[in-house]
Amino acid sequence: MNVELPFAPVDTIIRRNAGELRVSADASKELATRIQEHGSELAIDAAELATEDGRKTLMAEDFGVERVVDKDDLELPVAPVDRIARLDIDDRYRVSMDARVALADILEDYADNVARASATLAHHADRRTITEDDIETYFSLFE
Repeated sequence: MNVELPFAPVDTIIRRNAGELRVSADASKELATRIQEHGSELAIDAAELATEDGRKTLMAEDFGVERVVDKDDLELPVAPVDRIARLDIDDRYRVSMDARVALADILEDYADNVARASATLAHHADRRTITEDDIETYFSLFE
C-alpha cells in the first residue's frame, strides 16, 4: 500500500503526545498507514451520505462536522488528506475544501488519541522510545 500521508507531520503529532519519549521512524510510518486506512473508510461513509442526499460532492457535514477549523491550525496537510479521501471512492465524487479540512481535523484527533495511548504503552513497557509495536498494540487492544 502506498501511503499518501507524509511521515513528518505524523511524527510531530506523536512527539507532541510523547513527553520525554523518543519516537521511532517505524512508529510514524505505522500510524500514517493507520490514519490513511481510517480516512479512506470515513470517506466511503461520507460518499454514501452524499449519495443519499443526491449530491456528488462530499461536504463537512458528511463527516459529522458542524464547525470546520482553520486549516492552518492543523498539523496534517490538506492535500494528502484529499488524496486519502479519494482512495476508495468513485471518481465521480468531488471533495469540498471544508470536507478536506474536516477530515484532516478528524484524522488528527484520531492520531492524537493513538499517540497518547502509545506513549502510555511505551512507559508501561519501561522503554524510552515509542515503537511500531506500541501503535500495533493500541489497535489490537482498542479496535
